[in-house]
Amino acid sequence: MPVKVAQEWFAICGGCEVTILDVGEPLLDVLPALEFVHMPVIMDHKLYGQTGEEKEMNIPEADVGIITGGVRNEENKKLAELMRSRVNTLIAMGSCASFGGVPALANQYALNELYERVYRGNSTTDAGETPKGDVPALLDRVYALHEVVKVDLHLPGCPTTPDMFVGALMHLLKGAPFAVAEKSVCDECPTIREKKAVGTLKRPLEPIEGAGDPLDQVRCLMEQGFLCLGPATRAGCGGMEGGTPRCIRAYMPCRGCFGPLKLDANPMVDMMGALATIGLDPKQIPDRAATFNRFAGAGRLQPKRGGK
Repeated sequence: MPVKVAQEWFAICGGCEVTILDVGEPLLDVLPALEFVHMPVIMDHKLYGQTGEEKEMNIPEADVGIITGGVRNEENKKLAELMRSRVNTLIAMGSCASFGGVPALANQYALNELYERVYRGNSTTDAGETPKGDVPALLDRVYALHEVVKVDLHLPGCPTTPDMFVGALMHLLKGAPFAVAEKSVCDECPTIREKKAVGTLKRPLEPIEGAGDPLDQVRCLMEQGFLCLGPATRAGCGGMEGGTPRCIRAYMPCRGCFGPLKLDANPMVDMMGALATIGLDPKQIPDRAATFNRFAGAGRLQPKRGGK
C-alpha cells in the first residue's frame, strides 16, 4: 500500500512548496509509493469540506505529515494539533517551521505595535481598524512548530533543498532513520582561513577580494571583513553530498538561512564569539539580535519595548 502524505503551510512565503515542485525527475522514483491526501499546493482538498459544509477543520489520516511555515495565528496552532493527531510522523519542513524563519522577526514587537504599524502607522496605508471577525487571531508571537506539537524530523533551509526533501521521503519509505548532519557552513566552505581578519567589518556591497577566482584561492569572506553567518549556520544548502554552500558559490557571505546547528543553539552568542576570535568587533553591528537570528527568531527574539 502507498504511504499517505498530508501537507499544510502556515506563516511562509511558499518557497518550500516550490522546492517540492522543483524536485523534478527524482520525484518519479517515489511517487508510485506515495498517496497525497492533502496538499494545498498541488491538490484541491478543502479543510472545511469541498463545499464548505463542515463546521470543523478536517485533514485525512496519513502516515506522514509535512508542515511548512511558523505558527503565527490561532488557526495555525489548531491545524498543527490536528495534523499531529492524524499522522504517524510529522516533519517540520523549512526554517520557518523549524526555527520561526523570517516571519519570527516580528517577535521583536508586541502585537499592538504590529497592528499600529500595519493598519495605522504606515505612510502608504489609510488608517483603519484592526481586522476582526473571520480573520484568525494572531498568537502573541511566531512559534516554531516544535514549540506547539511534537516534531519527528526537521528539514531546515530557506527553502529546504529538493534533494534533502526527497532523501527524507526515501528514508521514510525504507523505514530508515534520516538526519541532517550537525556541521556548519564553514565545514563545507572551500575558502582559505587563516583565523585572523585583514581589516574591520565592511558593508555588504563592497567588492569581495578574489571574486571570480576559484574559491579555494579566495580568502575567507568573514576574515575579509564581511558579516558571514557560516560559523553559526547548519550546512546543507549545497546539497546532501556536501557541496559548496550556495551563497559562497555566488561569492556572497552566508545569510544563515539553514538556521542554527542545533535547536537549542544560540546563533547570537556563537557569532559574537566567532567574530571576536578573528579580531572583529561584533559591537559594530547594529541590531545584533535580529541580524544573528534572522532565520531563527522563534523563542529567541522578544519585544524591544512594552506593549501587549
